[in-house]
Amino acid sequence: MLFHATQLDGVWLIDLEPAADERGFFARTFCERELGARGLETRFVQHSVSLTRRAGSVRGMHFQRPPHEEVKLLRCLRGAIHDVLIDIRPASPTFMRWEAYRLTAQNRRQLYVPAGIAHGFQTLEDDTEVGYLISAFYAPAAAWGVRHDDPAFGIPWPLPLADISDKDRAWPDWKAPAAGGV
Repeated sequence: MLFHATQLDGVWLIDLEPAADERGFFARTFCERELGARGLETRFVQHSVSLTRRAGSVRGMHFQRPPHEEVKLLRCLRGAIHDVLIDIRPASPTFMRWEAYRLTAQNRRQLYVPAGIAHGFQTLEDDTEVGYLISAFYAPAAAWGVRHDDPAFGIPWPLPLADISDKDRAWPDWKAPAAGGV
């Protein structure tokens, strides 16, 4: 696996290193040693997948509030996504910054998303699947979000909005938390 630091503190873009032959290829998508050597989370208690039917649909921007923060390792398994991360950690040097990444089934890129980052994506193709390794069990009372069109961030989405859940559409305007957490 090839690890590339991004402009957001603690976020890594990971490329696979396929061993190829005439049959195809084999590549690791997770290696405890390689993540651990960089001080990254290696314990993932949930493995999940999402399927989104329509191109232009937005899922997110989601995060878990303390003490249920979660680290995610994700990749696009089918189709393509415009993946967006917002650093909402008040003590982070990249607080309030966001970045977007194109993840596709073809490029097989992964994102390592540390705790305290709001995550969401827009599907670029119909029937897109995204796979997640998640470090913490889902805690419904801690689930929270940032609206996809919140003016505090001004995120441009590449396609017109096709679908979004009522819950994701209704997040309140962002207010930075007091020092000490999200």
